[in-house]
Amino acid sequence: MRRRTAIGVTAAVVALAGAGTAAVVAERRSGGAPAGAPPPGATTTVRRETLAGSVSVDGELGYGEVVPIAAKAPGTVTWLPKVGATIKRGGVMLRADNKPVVLLYGVLPMYRELRPGVEGPDVALLERNLRGLGYAGFTVDDEYTDLTGQAVRRWQEDLGREKTGVVDPSWVVVADGAIRVAGRPVRLGAPATGEVLSYTGAESVVTVKLDADKAGWAQPGVKVTVTLPNGKDTPGTVASIGTKAEPKDKGEAPTIPVTVALGADAPLGRLREGPVTATYVSERRKNVLTVPVAALVALAEGGYGLEVVGGSGPRFLPVQVGFFADGKVEVRGAGLAEGMTVGMPA
Repeated sequence: MRRRTAIGVTAAVVALAGAGTAAVVAERRSGGAPAGAPPPGATTTVRRETLAGSVSVDGELGYGEVVPIAAKAPGTVTWLPKVGATIKRGGVMLRADNKPVVLLYGVLPMYRELRPGVEGPDVALLERNLRGLGYAGFTVDDEYTDLTGQAVRRWQEDLGREKTGVVDPSWVVVADGAIRVAGRPVRLGAPATGEVLSYTGAESVVTVKLDADKAGWAQPGVKVTVTLPNGKDTPGTVASIGTKAEPKDKGEAPTIPVTVALGADAPLGRLREGPVTATYVSERRKNVLTVPVAALVALAEGGYGLEVVGGSGPRFLPVQVGFFADGKVEVRGAGLAEGMTVGMPA
């Protein structure tokens, strides 16, 4: 992975050095203008604002991690969805002996038969999905009542399954949302028990592999800007961070995968895969006085200053420099104030 630091300590040193080579080297005398120094060719204003430094890292646009699906259906695979197909809640994942195996949303796998009298979080998962599919007449809780069984019968009838009012885990698969079929490791006629499909999330995401020792900024909810393969920028949000460092080539630091979610209105067009750049704010300085870096003047006695214009005439004001970002620099110093007009050395 290539890591490009847009703003930081290194950039600050380079920017300051660049400013120094372009600045007037002045012999300041009692705060007045240096002898023989030309008047500034242009001026700017000291402003109070927030400076934000950013770091860009390389990533890949895609659908995220590929996950295998293990089915428990007895019999033979008689139908599979196409690779790239999107399956939503209640959709058919495959057919075993021509009977549908369907997708439900959740995190707890179906591990037992559900029937009236059973209680537990898996019952609540089932009832939430029934409600999400439009079935009603029962209370969404952790109790499988006769009313739940009636809703299940209506669901089974719509699926073309036998109306037993009992949900067997062999014809239900659970995922945490809509999925996109990534692979079909089995063919029609294969046993329906085992890994029959692989999938990713249904929405486009960005995957960034960060050096493990530089991933501290990546926390769920952190905002980033993603530059897409078409050159357009779109906002993104860190959705998840891997928990296992992955080894790279020999001699290189291990990396951690970070998934960045994109907004629904991301300008992807027909793009679904390709290299991207994710940019995040590495440091933010609020309510500081700033000037363009080019306004800095190298003083003969050392350090930097600003050529203050107006009043009784130009004078040089020593300043301390702080944070650099976007061609600007934080400045501090006695007598420095917001709104001052300062020169821009030619």
